[in-house]
Amino acid sequence: MELRQLYYFVRVAKKEHVTQAAEELHVAQSAVSRQIHQLEEELGVKLFVQKGRNLQLTPVGTLFLKRAEVILADLERAVIEIHEFLDPEKGEIRLGFPHSLGISLIPQVVASFRKHHPNVKFRFRQGMYPSLIRDLIKGDIDLAFISPFPKEHEQVCGEVLLTEELYAILPPGHPLSKEEQIKLSQLKDETFVLFSEGYSLRPIVWDACLQAGFEPNIGFEGEETDTIRGLVAAGMGVSLLPELALHHTGPLQPAKVRISEPSVTRTIGLIRRSNEKLPLVAKVFHGFLVRYFQEKMEE
Repeated sequence: MELRQLYYFVRVAKKEHVTQAAEELHVAQSAVSRQIHQLEEELGVKLFVQKGRNLQLTPVGTLFLKRAEVILADLERAVIEIHEFLDPEKGEIRLGFPHSLGISLIPQVVASFRKHHPNVKFRFRQGMYPSLIRDLIKGDIDLAFISPFPKEHEQVCGEVLLTEELYAILPPGHPLSKEEQIKLSQLKDETFVLFSEGYSLRPIVWDACLQAGFEPNIGFEGEETDTIRGLVAAGMGVSLLPELALHHTGPLQPAKVRISEPSVTRTIGLIRRSNEKLPLVAKVFHGFLVRYFQEKMEE
């Protein structure tokens, strides 16, 4: 069995199509088909069945895919570790984070780190809370910013870096837009613009509204902080967003008002796989992040 066969098999399994896999691999379709056929002969099983124009994994193919992905991920980590051993300053950091941190926080910390480690490369992956946990456990990323911080999880561990306040955001002409602070209950009759199901900010806002004595009337849902902010600025409703999601300039901006009651916050943490050493360059970045946020809290 050759590693090339595993690479080809995983690509075909993901694409469910030999031609598309071949295009992604930049090889001839016949070469991919030949390697898959040889792999099946060596294993003595059928890994795929034809379903229309696509290929579908057989039950044994699905089982083999899980093992193949682990093998290739371990190989990739081994190659990275060798490169880091030869020169840690030329390693690669695989970092995951939610969309709401991509506006200002991630660019700031990466730029600050690269001032001292200019040759380190980054591979980013954005995602929702469940997908970040899943990608970390699978080994697709080595570190992930996450919110809220998972209190207990057998397969991941980490530390809280920051506790961030959420603000009410209102259309610029809203009667409460000039107030220094408001009670969340003052928005009970408003239409809310919230994140879609699956985004971690949604339950934080929902629970805060319940704590304030009302259930929010949802008029619009979105999947990006830019969308939420833009809809509110356009007068479509009100919402709550963390301060890091409000660092934006432009002609159309919502009003930002502090909430005095109840206190609405979110935790931002940094997680990694439990019982597994970080690659050297990721360990250096991890230490940098812990110091970076400690210094920010002391300012």
